[in-house]
Amino acid sequence: MADTIHVDVVSAEESIFSGEATFVALPGEMGELGIYPRHTPLITRIKPGSVRIQKAEGGEELVFVAGGILEVQPHLITVLADTAIRGGDLDEAKVNEARKHAEDALKNAKSQIDMARASTELAVLTAQVAALRRYREKR
Repeated sequence: MADTIHVDVVSAEESIFSGEATFVALPGEMGELGIYPRHTPLITRIKPGSVRIQKAEGGEELVFVAGGILEVQPHLITVLADTAIRGGDLDEAKVNEARKHAEDALKNAKSQIDMARASTELAVLTAQVAALRRYREKR
């Protein structure tokens, strides 16, 4: 049997995924990270995007995260997400509507703070749309 690593993806609200995996890919602060069992210990921030988990029993789990912290130990990956949504729970209409509001807010920003908030929100929503498309392609 192939080596596995335990993966926990949690948000402030709930545990999103807990199980064994053979590989995990996610958006690190400096670029895409790929993690196999027995990876060197690591702690880093993660950006908005998709966490792709190759499950030990086969298949892939896709979770959208809006940023957070990643901790890797040789036999455990923990993703502490600001917000996490299972791929199957992403709603394209809601995401696109929220993205339009963020784009409008960015156009109408009256201060640097307003502009920064709108830019951050737009980046998160753009990552959600990309995650949703990737989830649909896999199905």
